[in-house]
Amino acid sequence: MINKLKITFLLGVFTILFSGNMNAQLKKGQLVDGIAAVIGDEIVLESDVEEQINYGKQQGASTTDRCEFLENLINNKLLVYEAKRDTLIENRSAMIKDQANAKYNQMLSQFPDEKTMLAAYKFRNQYEMKNAIEKIDTDTYYGQAKFQRITEKADVTPNEVTDFYNMYKSQLPEIKDEVSLSQIMMFPKLTEAHKDELIGKLKKIKADIQGGESFDSQARIYSDDKGTAANGGLMKNIFKGQMVKPFEAAALNLQEGEISDPVESEFGYHIIQLVKKSGKAYDARHILLMATPTDEEVATAKKKLDSIRGLILAEKITFKDAAFKFSDDKRTKFNAGVIPGADGSNKIERVSISGVISYELAGLNKNDITTAFDDKDERDRKVVKIIKIDDVIPSHQITLETDYDRIKQMALNKRRNEMVEKFVNSKLPTTFISIDGRYDSCNFKGNWKKESLTK
Repeated sequence: MINKLKITFLLGVFTILFSGNMNAQLKKGQLVDGIAAVIGDEIVLESDVEEQINYGKQQGASTTDRCEFLENLINNKLLVYEAKRDTLIENRSAMIKDQANAKYNQMLSQFPDEKTMLAAYKFRNQYEMKNAIEKIDTDTYYGQAKFQRITEKADVTPNEVTDFYNMYKSQLPEIKDEVSLSQIMMFPKLTEAHKDELIGKLKKIKADIQGGESFDSQARIYSDDKGTAANGGLMKNIFKGQMVKPFEAAALNLQEGEISDPVESEFGYHIIQLVKKSGKAYDARHILLMATPTDEEVATAKKKLDSIRGLILAEKITFKDAAFKFSDDKRTKFNAGVIPGADGSNKIERVSISGVISYELAGLNKNDITTAFDDKDERDRKVVKIIKIDDVIPSHQITLETDYDRIKQMALNKRRNEMVEKFVNSKLPTTFISIDGRYDSCNFKGNWKKESLTK
């Protein structure tokens, strides 16, 4: 019997184990509590097992068998162990460490002070918490990289898709009510007076720094970048191509210690100080003033978008062409404005749609277009949108005729799982594996019990 959760929702056994975000895994009040298993030089903690059981429950897992979750974790730790030994997988240890510092600072910005945050997450000091963040990100990166290396040539034929469906159709889920949506999204444009105000403020901050104030202190006071402000605006080991182009061009044209004039990017306006440049990487500080539009600027953008909607309804331009020409959403503008669903298709479960968008769609039918409304993007920036309902899909039992692409993805996921399982089994004879004695009664699928930790 195949696990329904795996064939329906997973991209191999890997996905469920690391698909939870940082804050989900660093749960408030959770303490690390001992070693469950060792694979090579990788360790699985008892708290890791507990966390995955809890996360599995949230995702509707059909089992909470502790042995099964431990085996999944061991599988993935073996992938991490092998990935670190794979010379074709880039070593990103330094970058991950810097990202952990940035995430720590971002989390810190949500608390009144560091002591309060550390107490909430039950860490004794920042070193322990940063190490925990770094561990999660390291496992995520190396596990994904090895999974992709193993499965990069995976494919399924139409006949194999059909065979998969016939074998597992009784276990496949019912499809809930879905819609296909397209959007045109715009960032409200700032007036020249508003731009001049931001630029003037940054010029004054720069002058104050040149007059003796430290860049570090000014960033902590003024920067709108929550991820770096608490660290004095510092970003370390930035690789070329990692930052948006205006930022990178300005930073790399500076001499070490030099501060740029105000630079405009999609995030707002910056002043940048190049701290150090070494090979392909550099360190820089910045102070960001976000380009947060006023109510008047939002209203102007909505008026423009409503006029575009009028052109579409009058058939003077297609929605596809309007999205390409006017949308500021790089994710959708080159794909006719189509909003991708969680599984990569163009279908979105109605229950997963945000409250703002659900309200705007209420009472509309296929091919209807909303009037312009304001919303926020994934970076919490103000935007205005119009959304078209391309299709309405009532709930139904999954079939080849209606859901071929979805079934193909499930069959492909199963193939990937099998490839990873074969790889793992090939490494068992030559990999040190030790499992705590409390799991002696587990009937693992793989041959993991080569020796036990002290009971």
